[in-house]
Amino acid sequence: MEETKTTTFLDKIKGWAHSFGLPRLIIAGFLLVLFIAAPIVGADFWMQVTNTINRFSWNAIMVLAMVPMVHSGCGLNFGLPLGIISGLLGATLSIEFGFHGFISFVMAIVIATPFAVLFGWVYGQLLNKIKGGEMMIATYVGFSSVSFMCMMWLLLPYKSPNMVWGLAGKGLRTTISLEGYYDKALANILQINIGKLSIPTGAILFFALLAFLMWAFLHTKTGTAMTAVGSNPTFAKAAGIDIDKTRTLSVIISTWLAAIGILVYEQGFGFIQLYMAPFYMAMPAVSAILIGGASVNKASITNVIIGTILFQGIVTMTPTVMNNMVHMDMSEVIRMIASNGMILYALTRKSEA
Repeated sequence: MEETKTTTFLDKIKGWAHSFGLPRLIIAGFLLVLFIAAPIVGADFWMQVTNTINRFSWNAIMVLAMVPMVHSGCGLNFGLPLGIISGLLGATLSIEFGFHGFISFVMAIVIATPFAVLFGWVYGQLLNKIKGGEMMIATYVGFSSVSFMCMMWLLLPYKSPNMVWGLAGKGLRTTISLEGYYDKALANILQINIGKLSIPTGAILFFALLAFLMWAFLHTKTGTAMTAVGSNPTFAKAAGIDIDKTRTLSVIISTWLAAIGILVYEQGFGFIQLYMAPFYMAMPAVSAILIGGASVNKASITNVIIGTILFQGIVTMTPTVMNNMVHMDMSEVIRMIASNGMILYALTRKSEA
């Protein structure tokens, strides 16, 4: 009897490990080892936990932006910078129009929304014309839009002295401080501080709200149709679903979430970064959701949460622990190795179910 119970328990453990996925189990184990090693090598444990939680709250919404396009069969959104640009336009115009404090964050979302809808619609129309090659074209869309905006940030008629270059009085600075605007606009809401541990409750709750709305949407008639289009386009067409319209809607939602995501990232980071800053921002988001267990045609909110925690945890902890072990400031080099290594790993597994 005792042996049967032990066998059943082991079978349950094996079943859980199989469903969670061996790669994610290894990454989670490595992250746990880093957390255990942190105080041993002299790193501040609670500070690292705080940094990991903060980075999760900054990046989770941009990872969530992957979900609608995956469900509709458009693949992973390598064109994420298009949505990020919408958010940057909302952010800079909110400051230009003189909004301050939390209201500047709200107005940035309001202003960014029409840009995200417009850009998402055009982007969706393009993807509908090249079905099967969406991810390759999306990469070029993202890169070219960032390059185009490098010129526009210099040419657009912004006048706010907090944003334009001081001497020339023309063109936006590379980095714009959000002090006095929406710096920590969400993070400071219901913030929990216990010693060195700080939890940005407001930012996490905001992500939870958007994640719940995404989950609820996917269970509506339109959301179910979107999933059907991604799973079996032939069946969806036979059922009377407008495939192109549904795909375009998923792209618009993804672009809007990316716009909101960059605004949440900025409020936590404390700065707006323009020009080439958004160039590679799609890669960590794509990698996080793949590491979380998603594939090019299947993704869930759970994949978003697990993937973001694992990716940001490794990127945060590895440089700190390694620096304290070798007693040399190699944090940026190690961070690049860790982040790009995980991106490479995730992209090689993109075809997994």
